Amino acid sequence: TFFMARLLLRGIERRSAGATVRACALSVQYGLRTFSSRTPLAERDETRRDHVLRALTFVRAYATHSFEEAVGMSVVLNVDTKRSDERVRGQVYLPHGTGKTIRVAVFARGALAAEAVAAGADVVGAEELVAEVQQGRLDFERCLATPDMLPALAKAARILGPKGLMPSPKRGSVVTEVTAAVKRVKGGQVEFRMQRHGVVSGGVGRLSFGPEMLSENVLAFLDGVLEARPLRFRGKPPLKISMSSTMGPRVQLDHRLW
Repeated sequence: TFFMARLLLRGIERRSAGATVRACALSVQYGLRTFSSRTPLAERDETRRDHVLRALTFVRAYATHSFEEAVGMSVVLNVDTKRSDERVRGQVYLPHGTGKTIRVAVFARGALAAEAVAAGADVVGAEELVAEVQQGRLDFERCLATPDMLPALAKAARILGPKGLMPSPKRGSVVTEVTAAVKRVKGGQVEFRMQRHGVVSGGVGRLSFGPEMLSENVLAFLDGVLEARPLRFRGKPPLKISMSSTMGPRVQLDHRLW
């Protein structure tokens, strides 16, 4: 295994940036300390942006496969995973989307159902759609519902719940402004949830986006995840931040910058 890894690494070096990638790709860090309270916000944002752009050069250097690879983020949070009040989950809007086509289902009646269709929802219905879900229909990735549909949706909770599709007010998927919600979900809203050992993962786009668009998505994702932590952890850096392409190794960022 070690011998094969060395051969693969040599091939990557020949096709990318040579020994520089080999020396730096697994840990992209600046020689600086954590920001102080006196550090201007503009300076923090500029430093973080430059750091992410530098890390993306290594991610792109390792993306040597013939297909278009996606870029994913992984954040290890400094929270107690055993405490229920410190479980981190939420939603974040990526300014340039993820590059994926998201199928959205909306459970609504009457005028709100017509509004969902006009907004571009892929699946719209009321009790008849609930019955189809109970029979196994799950050809969508996100679910929205109006408040009056929650009693009817309770029948499908055992099917939607384990897959993370059950609409709930806490997740922001029970809506009254249907048009805005559908456009937000299809336009680049990403859900995240803390897994075991405090890890939060999510996709932030594709390599074809280019460094500038990807860096903006990365920064938006990190801000959303870190802001979702309990109040006593905000302002403190996470334990680890890394990014990678679909088939590439992880590039570790300097978590002290956040």
